Amino acid sequence: MNASELLKRYEMGEVNFSGENLTGINLSKADLIGIHFTKADLHSAILTFAYLNRAKLNQANLVATQLCGANLSQADLVRSNLKDADLHGAILQGADLRSADLTLANLLDANLIDADLRHTKLGGANLSGACLRGANLREENRHYIANLRGAILRKADLRGANLTGADLMKVDLRGANLSEATLRGANLSGADLSEANLKGAFLTEANLSQAILRRTNLENAKLERSDLTEADMATVNLQGALLADAKLSRVHLAKANLYRSRLNRADLSRANLWGANLQEAYLIDAYLARANLTNANLSAANLVRAEMSSTNLTGAIFRETVFPDGTLRGEG
Repeated sequence: MNASELLKRYEMGEVNFSGENLTGINLSKADLIGIHFTKADLHSAILTFAYLNRAKLNQANLVATQLCGANLSQADLVRSNLKDADLHGAILQGADLRSADLTLANLLDANLIDADLRHTKLGGANLSGACLRGANLREENRHYIANLRGAILRKADLRGANLTGADLMKVDLRGANLSEATLRGANLSGADLSEANLKGAFLTEANLSQAILRRTNLENAKLERSDLTEADMATVNLQGALLADAKLSRVHLAKANLYRSRLNRADLSRANLWGANLQEAYLIDAYLARANLTNANLSAANLVRAEMSSTNLTGAIFRETVFPDGTLRGEG
């Protein structure tokens, strides 16, 4: 079927083109709202700037399809194959992409607000500048992990996104907005989150080992029982963050802002906290063996029962600080 025949039939009221072979068809800028392309073969088709609102594209073959600027809002793309597809600037607001394959797809500046991305494969996809605010990437089935490894999410808008259990290992999230996002149990090991905004984010039990978090905003973030082993967190903002029972061994926290953070029972062994702001921080039962607190500000901090026998406290500031034995110390 060629483009002229399809458009003529659509204009006459026909919407069901399920299972059709439409390989390479050119439907650029076509108005195809509500069309049915279920299981259709649209490999290498040209659908740039097409109107595909509420279209049925479930299980369709969209490999290498050109969808730049296309409107796919509320479209059904369940189990569709979008490998290597070009969705630059496409509108996918409220689209259902469950179990779709977007491996190596170009989603630069795409609108994925409120999209359902559960079980979606996004390995190697380019999501730079994409808006995923309110998108659902939650993985309830622990036997299946959302594949985002190697994806580019630089400066992406992920405000409030549900990424529970997602695999974001070594993902580029520099400058991304993840404020209020849910990343409980997510794998962010080796990820680059430099200058990202994670204010109020939920990172309970997340794996952030060896992640890069330089100048990252984690104000009021929930990081209980998270693994931050050997993470680079120089100048990070952790004001008011919850880090109870977190693993922070060998973490780099030089000049970090930990004002009023809660680090009860946290493992900070061999951590570098040079010049860090720990004013009014809670470090009850914290493990600080061989930690470097040179020039750190511990004014009004609570260190009750903390292990500090081998901690470097050279030049540290103590003002109304509660020490491990419960005694109060003023100027040090």
